[in-house]
Amino acid sequence: MDSPELEYVGFWMRFWAFIIDSILAGFLLWPVLRIYGGESYLWPWSWSDSTFVFTRFDPRVEVLNWVLPALAVLIFWAARQATPGKMAIGARIVDAGTGLKPTTAQFIGRYFAYYVSLFALCLGFFWIGIDSRKQGWHDKLANTVVVRHRRGASAVQFKSPPTPPPG
Repeated sequence: MDSPELEYVGFWMRFWAFIIDSILAGFLLWPVLRIYGGESYLWPWSWSDSTFVFTRFDPRVEVLNWVLPALAVLIFWAARQATPGKMAIGARIVDAGTGLKPTTAQFIGRYFAYYVSLFALCLGFFWIGIDSRKQGWHDKLANTVVVRHRRGASAVQFKSPPTPPPG
């Protein structure tokens, strides 16, 4: 089943969405982290005997730094199928097979699969640039694609829903 009104969103547009999201997250998290972590969240290292030494670990800051962004992303995905950055470029996340809203499990899996894409020298993100459906590894693992209204590229193809048996 073709969806002629949609197109896959490629690497550079998704990169700009990431930049927008990062700037927004920074502005929103900075005051909270500043309150709870003081200066330590900015640079928790010091120079000692010609080496960098980790001088301060604040579990509150670590939880805020990792959990708040994850919750924000998952809430936006569940509510809008997109983060503010993706909304700014007119994109949304859909199930790769049906074109419908992904399940909560797909969204959670997609989020954790970001780390797979990241820890492999970011190759999972660069894969978006060479994949025919513009899927990163996190998309492939969660069976999702990122689409937007067509602006001239090839149409998005989804599988047709199974037809019920006659009778």
